[in-house]
Amino acid sequence: MDSLQQRSSTVQEPPGAVPAYRPTPPPAWQPRTDPAPLLPEAEPLRVLGTDAVADADPALLLRLYAELVRGRRYNTQATALTKQGRLAVYPSTTGQEACEIAAALALEERDWLFPSYRDTLAAVARGLDPVQALTLLRGDWHTGYDPHEHRIAPLCTPLATQLPHAVGLAHAARLKGDDVVALAMVGDGGTSEGDFHEALNFAAVWQAPVVFLVQNNGFAISVPLAKQTAAPSLAHKAVGYGMPGRLVDGNDAVAVHQVLTEAVARARRGGGPTLVEAITYRIDAHTNADDATRYRTAGEVEAWRAHDPILLMERELTERGLLDEDGRSAAAEAAETMAAELRERMNADPVLDPMELFSHVYAEQTTQLREQAAQLRAELEAEGEA
Repeated sequence: MDSLQQRSSTVQEPPGAVPAYRPTPPPAWQPRTDPAPLLPEAEPLRVLGTDAVADADPALLLRLYAELVRGRRYNTQATALTKQGRLAVYPSTTGQEACEIAAALALEERDWLFPSYRDTLAAVARGLDPVQALTLLRGDWHTGYDPHEHRIAPLCTPLATQLPHAVGLAHAARLKGDDVVALAMVGDGGTSEGDFHEALNFAAVWQAPVVFLVQNNGFAISVPLAKQTAAPSLAHKAVGYGMPGRLVDGNDAVAVHQVLTEAVARARRGGGPTLVEAITYRIDAHTNADDATRYRTAGEVEAWRAHDPILLMERELTERGLLDEDGRSAAAEAAETMAAELRERMNADPVLDPMELFSHVYAEQTTQLREQAAQLRAELEAEGEA
């Protein structure tokens, strides 16, 4: 047998014969994109508590702090409104305020924000009226504001469907020559949806000016991240689509702002999309209808409370001499004023017109809608006469 193998290995292929198949790429094959520059950080990027914070603008630090305090009060007030029956549901971002605030502040006025249903705070930080931001969750309108006026897409309740919309807007803006960037927010649960993968693929192929921010708060309702993916991190998923992945401490407002600002600038100058994963934690339950004690421990929550974004910022500002007791009181008072106004306005019963059901469904109403509107109008008139 050995001599037979030796003879067969020395047999020469005759001239013109088809070469034997070799299950390896030809020598000219090479990756379309070098993966090394696309890989995320080995550890989540941090600025607070490091030497890098010395380069941060003190005015930015103070603004981030004031917005964080205001955002925390907004969350607690909105949660209280659900208990009072003034909101049907509220998905709190307590503990995630740094991601929400940084996303809003990283954008220019001409840019677009594409929020999920949990990102009302990001919309408010971008300048949206808090009552308008909560109109959807109150059940009055599908969207309580003009998206074009505020450059904020409608709050998206289906998981991740806002991501392809963000890519489409960003791609269209670039084709028109508009200097516009779209920032799309999604939770870790949304990365398990097909829309997430489709959006990333199209964004990278088209080099669309869009930034994807994944707020990894540990759970998709009750499903932990380990049961959703075996990837080293969600930021690593960027490499498979040909875009950079960034990994950042989502409770470090300065770090999140820095990473998002860099990603927005890169997109604006034609560098294409970026996937940013912010490691954070949802302190409150998924919504007021959820019992988080069924799938996580009190000890886990308390451990994250020690890494609270407001505490991190307060510690840094205090150590640098930028914040004293008067500054803390001023931020708290401003937040309380906002909460009192929100509470007063939300406690007033809204005046709703049933005919508004047919507004903004289509640019021009269809025949069916006109018929339905006429039927409802007749019923309302008959009820009024009765």
